[in-house]
Amino acid sequence: MAGLDKLVTSYEAAMAGLEDNMTVISGGFGLCGIPENLIQEIYHKETKGLTIVSNNCGIEEYGLGILLSKRQIKKMVASYVGENGEFERQLMANELEVELTPQGTLAEKIRAGGAGIPAFYTATGVGTLVAEGKHHKIYNDREYILEEAIVGDFAIVKAWKADRHGNLVYRKTARNFNPMVATAGKITVVEVEELVEVGELDPDEIHTPGIYVDRLIVGTFEKRIEQRTVLTA
Repeated sequence: MAGLDKLVTSYEAAMAGLEDNMTVISGGFGLCGIPENLIQEIYHKETKGLTIVSNNCGIEEYGLGILLSKRQIKKMVASYVGENGEFERQLMANELEVELTPQGTLAEKIRAGGAGIPAFYTATGVGTLVAEGKHHKIYNDREYILEEAIVGDFAIVKAWKADRHGNLVYRKTARNFNPMVATAGKITVVEVEELVEVGELDPDEIHTPGIYVDRLIVGTFEKRIEQRTVLTA
């Protein structure tokens, strides 16, 4: 059973092997469900030339946005980037390569990568800039474009509960991209809020089986709110 134990005790060990010019896929949506401490470890390692795949790039001082301050990101593949002023500045100055991808297409590219599907056809983006340079095909009188799957050298994920074997449960909207991301890394690293004993998780509540997880670490989290809206009296 010891060989099934995925738990590591330091963030340095969790991200061991990350090198310059690798591709990292990150879970999260906005600031919800992001692997914030694993991102911090990448920041401290000062790894450069990274291709980051994620729904968005955080904000300037939190989440993936902190990697921009040290110019660690070479290319960003995302569906939404509107909350980060430094991202905009680097993009407009041609200091950052950006591949904007429709959100559903991005999710499917990651899911396909995890499933071993190299590419798929979708109608999303036909007739737009998204379709430029891509193979087109007609099915049932409708036009589709070919999208390639994404596989990362590392996939970094945030979960709510896990056991030592890496079986994962996500909490509510923090689930977002994390289940797809967990399957699509050559090395998948997960940080989790709560560690439970093996067998304690009901098999029916497990969202990601431990077979996909290579390393697991228990962390503490800030859980910052991206945009706070309150009622006035």
